[in-house]
Amino acid sequence: MIKKILTVVGARPQIIKSAAVSRVMRQSYGSALVEVVVHTGQHYDAMMSDVFFDELEIPKPAYNLAIGSSSHASQTAAMLIALEEVFLRENPNAVLVYGDTNSTLAAALVASKMHIPIVHVEAGLRSFNKKMPEEINRIMTDHLSSVLFAPTIQAIDNLRREGFQIQHTGPIHPDNPFIAHCGDVMLDNALHFKAISKTKSNVLTLLGLVDTPFFLATIHRDANTDNTDKLSQIFSALLRISVESNTKCVIPLHPRTKKMLERAELAELNVTLKSHASILLIDPVSYLEMIALESSCEMIFTDSGGVQKESYFFEKPCVILRPQTEWVELVENGNAVIADSDEQRIIDAFEFLSKKQSFSWPPFYGDGNAAVFICDQLLQLN
Repeated sequence: MIKKILTVVGARPQIIKSAAVSRVMRQSYGSALVEVVVHTGQHYDAMMSDVFFDELEIPKPAYNLAIGSSSHASQTAAMLIALEEVFLRENPNAVLVYGDTNSTLAAALVASKMHIPIVHVEAGLRSFNKKMPEEINRIMTDHLSSVLFAPTIQAIDNLRREGFQIQHTGPIHPDNPFIAHCGDVMLDNALHFKAISKTKSNVLTLLGLVDTPFFLATIHRDANTDNTDKLSQIFSALLRISVESNTKCVIPLHPRTKKMLERAELAELNVTLKSHASILLIDPVSYLEMIALESSCEMIFTDSGGVQKESYFFEKPCVILRPQTEWVELVENGNAVIADSDEQRIIDAFEFLSKKQSFSWPPFYGDGNAAVFICDQLLQLN
């Protein structure tokens, strides 16, 4: 019997993660698994969403709920109502969710109430900071799920400490979930698309960075963007680092970050950044363009969890612009340094990583075949 898997995505990182499983499902499991994609519209900017479906060759969503941006409560509530209608209409064998966004939580809550098995990819991650909305979302989703796919051994350990039984026996259901270390689907994508990005992306040429050292920075978390002091310190640090090292810094601006830089409180900083040759403020880039930038840069500065991992995939040192990270193995292994949004800590982290003599890159995130493992397990669902 063909199993219907309803995949819910809503934000750019989820669309990217879903590409790996969607690709494998179509290529190798088409006779056993059929996927219905639902896009909540949490990211509604075309460059933050639509283009990813095109270039990653993901099937167009069967549903686009067009929820858009609002407060966490309003956005999640709107998703609950809209997703319930879709789930009733489709009656899937399982709901597949990724990561830790409001879309993830909303889908898990609706599926749980309707007794539809929830499959959570990227389970077990913890930053141990419940002030982060993502932390709440990922914890609740894990505890509602029937199948939990953990990308790292650390994630498995986190689940064990929360009382999950890792060794599974008997029927699979939310009170007796199946838990497995599968590796990271983002590594699957990085390996698959790295070569493609070299031929299909000309972003380095357009920016004049071919065979030229440069840094890459991304800032999008509301804890940074919505605090003018933090945002100012981050950009001031990047400007100092870029000038003093005589190395350009490429910063694809998230719409929220761009909007905040245009506020009166940051007007002077914004003018300085735009007028300085060392800083390249650019529009959001596609996934293939991001892969090209990440794989070619010297160092990455980011508050994005996904970009932290991609820095590791491409063996680039990383300065983490957050007070904690769920990817603790990066810090413990010396590949990344947590600097938060403090100007001096960012500069110190940069100097430490710049002077570090040697790095090691153990296979924390698997072998690039996480999607195959996930699809194999989906076949086993009742």
